[in-house]
Amino acid sequence: MAGASMKDIKLRIKSVESTMQITKAMELVASSKLRKAKERQERSRPYFTEMRNTLASIESSTRDFSSPYQKQRELKKRCLIMIAGDRGLAGGYNSNIIKAVTEKMQGGIPTCILPIGKRAVDFCTRKGIEIVTSEFAEAGSISIADCFAISNLVTQGYLSGQFDEVSIIYTQFVSMLTQTPKAESLLPLKAENGQKREDLRTLVLYEPSPEEVYDAIVPGYIAGMIYGAMCESVASEQGARRTAMDAASKNAAEMIEDLSLRYNRARQGAITQEITEIVAGAEH
Repeated sequence: MAGASMKDIKLRIKSVESTMQITKAMELVASSKLRKAKERQERSRPYFTEMRNTLASIESSTRDFSSPYQKQRELKKRCLIMIAGDRGLAGGYNSNIIKAVTEKMQGGIPTCILPIGKRAVDFCTRKGIEIVTSEFAEAGSISIADCFAISNLVTQGYLSGQFDEVSIIYTQFVSMLTQTPKAESLLPLKAENGQKREDLRTLVLYEPSPEEVYDAIVPGYIAGMIYGAMCESVASEQGARRTAMDAASKNAAEMIEDLSLRYNRARQGAITQEITEIVAGAEH
């Protein structure tokens, strides 16, 4: 009995050690991907910040400015860009974003979703939600060119009246231990409320017109916001996965320690039993 128990414990220890090696490797991979995601976001931020400043400059320096991207209309249908992960083992990353999307859809307004990530596609399919396109189902392979393609798709849909509002729901990276679901409105754009800067009109000449230049820049600006949200989401996913794998590794270490203690006790019990049997045999 003691020998069989010891064998089972030893096999269990080897199994947990194998699992611990996997969680440790996944933790290291997540740390590397997290660092790269943060670097990509920091490198891209100045470009898209300048685009936003250009939009504000055009608007504030033009009298009677108007753009179809700023037009407020009755909300009959909305489009949500949902960014989730491709895989699990990332703590509450996917479940939190699904919960945020579910809350956003409350209110009875017809909603279609452009899912990014396999878990987002699975959620829409399971719930029977209208999918704009499943072309971007793999979040791990999304590039900046894909972000421009997504931007063109939603801006054209907005201009054509397919939907009256476009929002993006992603996970904001706060710290290694904290990632928060966040919803941001993309369209319609909010009008600048600042004072018109008449002096800029003499410094910058927009051809063929300020409005047409503004409308040409908007898809690129929206693409920048999507790319920034993608970088935040990737960093959040890897941060959540790193934290989850670190916790799993610690739990595995505790299990190994407990199993080793039980193994030693079983071994000591077996030795004691053998000594007792030998002594008893010698007395007879």
